[in-house]
Amino acid sequence: MRAVLCGYYGMGNGGDEALLASLLQMLPDDVEPIVLSGDPAQTRDRYQVEVCDRKSLPAVLNAIRTSDAFIWGGGSLMQDSTSAMNPVYYGGLMRLAQIMGLKTIAWAQGIGPLKRSWVTSLTRSTFKHCTQVSVRDRASAALLHDWQIPFTLAPDPVWAMESSPVEGLWNLPAPRVAVNLRSHRHLTPERLDIFTRALVDFQRATQTCILLLPFQASQDFAIAQSLHEQLPETSHILQIKQPQELKGVFRGVEMTIAMRLHGLIMAASEGCRCFGLSYDPKVTQLMSELDMAGCAIADLPTHANELSRMWIELYANGDALSDDQIHSLIDRALFHQMVLEQVLERTHG
Repeated sequence: MRAVLCGYYGMGNGGDEALLASLLQMLPDDVEPIVLSGDPAQTRDRYQVEVCDRKSLPAVLNAIRTSDAFIWGGGSLMQDSTSAMNPVYYGGLMRLAQIMGLKTIAWAQGIGPLKRSWVTSLTRSTFKHCTQVSVRDRASAALLHDWQIPFTLAPDPVWAMESSPVEGLWNLPAPRVAVNLRSHRHLTPERLDIFTRALVDFQRATQTCILLLPFQASQDFAIAQSLHEQLPETSHILQIKQPQELKGVFRGVEMTIAMRLHGLIMAASEGCRCFGLSYDPKVTQLMSELDMAGCAIADLPTHANELSRMWIELYANGDALSDDQIHSLIDRALFHQMVLEQVLERTHG
């Protein structure tokens, strides 16, 4: 059987590529995926799958027409905080697949933020007509409960994504600390300056090697470059494209300071101590659920030495998740795999 996989794929975002890699890892073996991608050639080469240009409406329609199932493949697809076009694109394709009679799965979703009433109505309608729904956070689960839509709640599937070793990582000086920032309106030049001075102080105090990890070059690389220029002798920018290797970086890291959700998930799953910098409710929820150290970007301390002290304290005395906690999160993340099997194997039968 054939299944269309629809997400923010082939757009240069490490977190969304990790969701695609997790979905492909969890798909039943006899399901043939067709991935809608912003960079079809790269996606085909990286995952060895059939692809379709997500911007070509005729190609997308043909993919849906020749398939048995349609899967929203993880992440916050139905939200209108970045653009109102997101729910139009993803919601429109899901409703089309439903009208055409495909089995439809909203998989590992984070719903919202929903700011416009029409987006809320569209979101509710598309989820209501799905064959199966799984979500990755309690706020999304609460919304579906209010809407009386059945769902499975499980941790983000990237917890269960396999990781791969990174060539050359062990040649870099140890101990290592990973840092990931992304551009955001709350990360003002003033706050970035405080962060940078705090990182210089932290590195000087701990003698750690700083690994700067851009997850999405268009939003992260310039900031990584700026930090690297302040720490030229003791930092390295690692641009890693393969999601499994990106997760594998954290095997060799003592502590992680990150804004991005999947940076924190990958780090925590590999046993790192984590300091979260939240720019979005999904990051705040993760930090709350794991009792993770950190703060909102908007609440960043106004003095660099205060921030560096927080990091030094975490580095010296903080705890990573226990092996039992990590294994529990991985086991529960595999509930997303069960959702796929229930729908796709039933369809196949």
